[in-house]
Amino acid sequence: MITAAFDLALWTVLFFIVGMIKPKWPLFFLKKPDRFLIVVITTVLVMVTFTLWGEGNRREKAELEAKNAPPKTIAPPAAAPVPVPQNK
Repeated sequence: MITAAFDLALWTVLFFIVGMIKPKWPLFFLKKPDRFLIVVITTVLVMVTFTLWGEGNRREKAELEAKNAPPKTIAPPAAAPVPVPQNK
C-alpha cells in the first residue's frame, strides 16, 4: 500500500503541474476545463494519497507486532467434576 501511495503521489504532482500549465491536457474530455477543477481534483488525490500512506504504515506496524509477539499458548480446559450415579 505504501508503494501505491508513493506512485499516486507522483501522478498527483504530475497532474497538478501539467494542469496548472495547460488545463486542457489532463481534462481533455471537458469542453471548458479550468484551473479550479484541477485544484479540486488534486486536493482529493492528495487526501487519497495520505490515507493510503497512513493505512499502509498502520498495517505494516500491525504485521511487525504480530510477527514479534510471543506465540499464544492455549491452556487445556480445567477438569470438571463428573457426576457419578449412585445406586440405591
